[in-house]
Amino acid sequence: MISSLFAAILTSMLHVISGPDHLAAVTPLAIESDKKAWKVGLAWGFGHLSGMLLIGLLFFLFKNFIPITKISEHSEKLVGVVLIGVGLLAFYRIFNEQKTHTHTHIHTDGNPIIHTHKHEHHHENHKHAHNKKIKQNIFSSFGIGFIHGLAGIAHFILLLPVLSFDSNVEGIQYIIGFGIGTVLAMTTYTLVLGKISGISKQQHNNSFFSGIRLAGGLFAIIIGIYWLVFSL
Repeated sequence: MISSLFAAILTSMLHVISGPDHLAAVTPLAIESDKKAWKVGLAWGFGHLSGMLLIGLLFFLFKNFIPITKISEHSEKLVGVVLIGVGLLAFYRIFNEQKTHTHTHIHTDGNPIIHTHKHEHHHENHKHAHNKKIKQNIFSSFGIGFIHGLAGIAHFILLLPVLSFDSNVEGIQYIIGFGIGTVLAMTTYTLVLGKISGISKQQHNNSFFSGIRLAGGLFAIIIGIYWLVFSL
């Protein structure tokens, strides 16, 4: 029974990490969330499990009445649209912040000099806006994970070993292990991204931080376009 638990954890972790659409969905959100990036991964994991449980329950109870296959197909297309949206949102945030924080000054001491520099704001309103953005990222991650859970038949294939176990206890342990592995894999991934993001901020390496944000957004858009084309 212990082997079934660990087998499920390993299987689900590989499923999460090997899915570029999974990683692309949370990468921009995790980078933006810094120290609380792990919460983005945790939310995605629980959202993914919720979507899987819902589609599985619908399939079990109403497979003769509800077109589960159609729901799954439309969910796959929706995943592509959402990924593109996440990437575009990352781009918007980057360029909007640069526009907001960049100011031009003209000095007339002797020769006129025009120069541009960025201001960092440390007041309470800025902190409140940052916390609000993190909460939005967490809720968005849960929703994206939920849609991912509804999409595709891969989840049914991954859960097929449940049917081969001799006892219900082993089957339940496999399902529990699958849930643990899903949440653990994505939480770990976003935790690492958050650490990288935090280090770049602490070192005031704005170019590197902007670079990883742009890369994360571009990653999401490319995978989203591929997912849309693939699901047509």
